Order: sequence, then C-alpha cells, then structure tokens
Amino acid sequence: MSPQLPPVAPAVTAELVAALSPRLRKRLDSGIAKLADRPVVRDGAVVRIAVDDDTDLELHAPDGAVREADAVRCGCLLAPDCLHRAAAASLAPVAEDTDSAAPQDRSAVEEDTAQAPETATPEQRAAVRAVQLATSAVLEAGTDGAGAVLQAELLRAAHTARLAGLHRAAATAVSVVTALRAARAADPAYHLTDLAAGLYDVLSVAHRLPSASGGELTALRGTARQPYRPDGSLRLYGLFSEPVLTASGYAGAVTWTADAEGRLYQVSDVAPGGAGRAVGAADRTVRIGDTALTHRELARAGLAVAGATVSPTGRLGAGAGVRAVRAPGAGWHEEPVARLWAEPVPDQIARALTGGRDLLFLDVTLTGTAAEAAGDCLLAEGAGVPLRLTAAHDDPALPHRDNLRLLSAAPGTRLRVVARLTPAPHPRAQLLAAEHPTRADTRLDIGLDRLQGADLPTTTAAPSGSVPVPVSASASASASASASASDEAPIHLLRRRVHQAVSGGRPVLALPGDTRADARRLRRSGLTTAAELLTDLHSAAADRAHDVFGRLRPTDPDRFARAWLAAAHYTRELDRTLCLAAWTS
Repeated sequence: MSPQLPPVAPAVTAELVAALSPRLRKRLDSGIAKLADRPVVRDGAVVRIAVDDDTDLELHAPDGAVREADAVRCGCLLAPDCLHRAAAASLAPVAEDTDSAAPQDRSAVEEDTAQAPETATPEQRAAVRAVQLATSAVLEAGTDGAGAVLQAELLRAAHTARLAGLHRAAATAVSVVTALRAARAADPAYHLTDLAAGLYDVLSVAHRLPSASGGELTALRGTARQPYRPDGSLRLYGLFSEPVLTASGYAGAVTWTADAEGRLYQVSDVAPGGAGRAVGAADRTVRIGDTALTHRELARAGLAVAGATVSPTGRLGAGAGVRAVRAPGAGWHEEPVARLWAEPVPDQIARALTGGRDLLFLDVTLTGTAAEAAGDCLLAEGAGVPLRLTAAHDDPALPHRDNLRLLSAAPGTRLRVVARLTPAPHPRAQLLAAEHPTRADTRLDIGLDRLQGADLPTTTAAPSGSVPVPVSASASASASASASASDEAPIHLLRRRVHQAVSGGRPVLALPGDTRADARRLRRSGLTTAAELLTDLHSAAADRAHDVFGRLRPTDPDRFARAWLAAAHYTRELDRTLCLAAWTS
C-alpha cells in the first residue's frame, strides 16, 4: 500500500480487478509490486505514476479520493483492459465512504433506527453471506495467500454490505483488507492481533446477524455516519495527547480532556499521512471554535466550549456553531481531574472489559524492565498488583520505546500515569502519559515528548512527594510477575493456533503433526473446552476427503471458518475473564 496515492473506493478496486482476464489476475500481485517501485508525481487532483519511460497512469481524485473506475486512466496500448489500472487501485489506500465522515444529527439517527425492520431483510442476509464467504476465503489463504484478487472480492462484498445498510460489516471488512495489505508490505504499523480481531469481528457479525433482532440487530448493522448530539456548554480540563498512526495510512493526534464530573472528551486531528504527521500534529492548532491552542498546549490547559456537539464516543464536533476559548487547566493531583485516579482499579478494569472507555488512571511504582518478543516492557506495581507497561507504537519516529527504556532505569520512582488496557492473562497496559520523574506538576505525553537521561532521578529514590521502594521489593515484584506468568492457564496453546491460521491460513494447521500433547495439557489445566476447540480446529484444517477416483475434494472454507471463529471467541472471552481476575486478585 502506497500512501502517496489517493484513496480508492472499494467498489472501484473490485470492478477493476473483476474486469481482468484469468491470465492477468494471476499476474496482479507481481504487477502491484512492480508499480510500487515506480515514481509518483502529484499535480493538483491528479496523481501520475510512471509505468515506464513513455507511459503514465493517472488517478483523478477531485475530492481527494477516486470514486469512479473511469478516474483511473492508463496510457499503455492495452488500456483500459490492462493490468496497470487494477494494480494501481490495489496499491492505493482504501477510501472511506463519502457518507461516513459527515456528522449526522441525533434525530436523524433515531428516525432511521425507528424505521429499521426488526429482523434482517433478505438483501441484508445475502449481503452478509457474501461478506462471510469472502472473509472465509481470506482466512483459509492466510496473509501470504490473500493477494489482490481475494482482497478485491472482500472489498466487493463490503460495498454490497454498505448498500444493504450493514455498515459495521462493511467497515470492518475494509479494515481487514487494509491490514492484509500492511502485512504483505511488511509495514511496521501492522500487528497480527489487529488483523485477527478484524477477522473475528467480521465473521462474528456474519454469524449472528441472520438470527438477530431488536437492539442486537441494530448494533450489528451499525450506523453510516457518526451522530453528534448537542451538549450545551462544557468546561474541560486537558489530560494528555497521544499520536495516532494507523496501518491504513492515517496519522495525527488526539487530545483527551475531562469535565468536572469525570466524563472524557476527545479533540482529534487525524488525516492521511505517516509518522511525520503524527509527530507534527501535536503542534497544530486544535480545530474547534476560535481557540489558538495546539494539541500539546490543550493537554496542559483547559477549554470552555459553548454550543458543543459530542459523538457517542466523546469526540467533540467542530461545527460552525461551536465556540471555544482557552481556560485554566488543572494538575493531575488537583480537583476535578484527580477524581479520575480515585476510582478503584477493579472498577476501571470492569468498565473497560464491558465496552466502556479503555483508559486506566493508575498510581504506580516503577520496578524494572522485562524482555519480551515484541521488545522490552516496563515493570511496575500499582494497587498491589505487578503489571507490565508497554509501548503503544513501535514506529522509531515516535518516542514510546525510548521513553520506556529510560523510565526503566529509575526503579523505585512513584508516578501517576494514564494507560490503555491490553486484555491479557496478566495485568498489562500501554503507557500513554505519565508524571515527570523529577519535575513536580509536569507531565509527559509518552508518544510525543522525549525524555533525556538528565530527566531521571540521580538515585533510585523517588522524587519529592513519592515513596521510595527498596531494591529488594523491586526484585520481589519482578519475581512475583515471573511466578504469575508460570502459573497462567495455558490458553496460549489455543491462541497460538488461532494466530497461526490468520498468518499462514488453513494449510499451516493442516500440516502433519501430533497436536494431542497440547490438548492433553489444556485438559490437565481444566480447559476441556479449549482442548476440544483445538482438536476441532486442526480437524477442520486437515479435512480433505477424496472422491471415488482418489482425487482430493475441494476444501470447505465454511467449516474451517466456523471452527476458527469458535476458537477465537473462546480465547477472547477467557482472556477477558483472566484479565479481570489478574487485576483484582
């Protein structure tokens, strides 16, 4: 995927790929790889790719995205039936739907909901079935086998789902395609867990929607646009800013604020771009009212908003009727902000695991560092629980990793932090913001501000107002964390196969080998259902019957997808249960 190209609508990519002959479809992935190395020039709303010394390919995006197949024009002799047009569309980012970005007032949303049928319509059942089949084909092939042709089929199904009013399935299917492209391009922003979560969501919606009704059906359908409701006047206090960097080619910053009641609101600035935009967005002026505050300044100040509009997720609207001016902020130890840290940690965890906000407000004591496959993490202790604080982003342009490394060199330091919960069998969260280790009333945005060695305390004792922790206590906490890890239920045996299926597809799980040892270990730990799901997953992967002539019958993607969905669902729910137990034990 090339961020230099304008986004292309899913229907356009699907149409161009479908128009290719079978011979050209086989060459599509190699054609994409060749086109990715060609120079790109932008001229206003037109982006040109030099296919060779004498031939250019043009993408016309008058509104910033390619919405019609005719807007992709190639100058080669085989055009418009050439490979280049489909390759360019497959190389470009996937465009968002034109009707998904505009705010929608609350009355319109309620009217649409009231008029929606109580059960799925035949068109919706057919559309969600198409999404299910396309997603099952992607899962069976794995990231290595899910090339541009399978991606185009999923994009076509997503477009059909959107036309049928299944906006959640359509949006998640598009996110799966974006993650697949990032995986195949070895994008540093790609995470296997994100792709697995996307596949799970698509297959789960497709499985539940045909028999759903009422509120469940409404949630499974989703909404086309983000509804904003009037919220009158707000007095907000800045908390922190975090960079946004997605595998889909979007970047920017989000600043979190809170009102006097502890409700959280976000001010965002996210647009197409890379890590450079994520770093620079913090110094851009927030796009709300007449305020001249940057995101970095708002995180440490306050905001008075009149005529505010707010989405269900707490995002502040920036309509013409909104007025905002700078106001005094509040420190993390001052009211009303301090009440966020006064909420018991078990209550915060329970809320995050049941679909509420996933931010955690913790008081922790640093205890050291631990090596993991994805990089070192920061060990800490909070509310009597040893926990692991990890980096929210791995991109080297962002300072997450460097800041964690420096903080790990100050064991015994007590800090007030903001983190994002990571569901896992042990206490784990992504560190987003923290107090400065040595400067009182100063806080750090972990993804935007860079710590220096001089910022650390000169001894292992905590700064003024903190309680030092002896080295022996630090070692004890680390040992406790290690012991806890060794006592964990071996759910990783099932989770590993779930992730292997995503990356390698059905053939990886169909390889000959004895999986009974893993099943026996799960049963010894009391996880009988997990053992049965693991056995069924391998059985579905290896199910290749022969016909009367000894030829292999075609595989059954539906059966493999059902087995994978069951295993993924069980793993997901058990992770949530173990996560809550780990934080509250």
